[in-house]
Amino acid sequence: MPESEAKWYVVHTYSGYENKVAGDLMTTAENRNLQDMILDVKVPTEVVTETVVKKTKDGEERKEVEVENKIYPGYVFVKMVYTDETWYVVRNIRGCTGFVGPGSKPVPLTEAEVYRMGVETRSVKISYAVGDTVRIIDGPLEDFVGVVEELDADKNYVRVTVSMFGRETPVELELAQAEAIED
Repeated sequence: MPESEAKWYVVHTYSGYENKVAGDLMTTAENRNLQDMILDVKVPTEVVTETVVKKTKDGEERKEVEVENKIYPGYVFVKMVYTDETWYVVRNIRGCTGFVGPGSKPVPLTEAEVYRMGVETRSVKISYAVGDTVRIIDGPLEDFVGVVEELDADKNYVRVTVSMFGRETPVELELAQAEAIED
């Protein structure tokens, strides 16, 4: 089956078993020659800086430590072509409790959900910066023109101030929803 039929599904696991389930699933797919059916398995994480306070005989010692946390504890994301065989393989991995979806039929994530949840990222070439005038090219405010007030490439976020009904209104968009206006 072509890779284009593969979609992302969410699998529920026992808490703390996410990495084990992900590893076992990839190993099982390899052992059964299902690499073209089960393409990818992810456990989305984020790195957070925490302050650790340690008591010493002189008082307290504070230290900044980077910790990797699971964004969705108890869940694993699987990119696969859904068939009876792939369903059986995923359901029978130790630590897996089943797919997310009504009954026994899993529901694939939409493309928007995949990007919003950070399962996959896409690179967007940004042709504008803070202070630039841009045109909104997608969404309910399509064709509105505004000024970029804030920009965060890591979070795929831009805030543009547009004039609506005679008032300046800030609008939050994804980076690809705006383009620079050529002077």
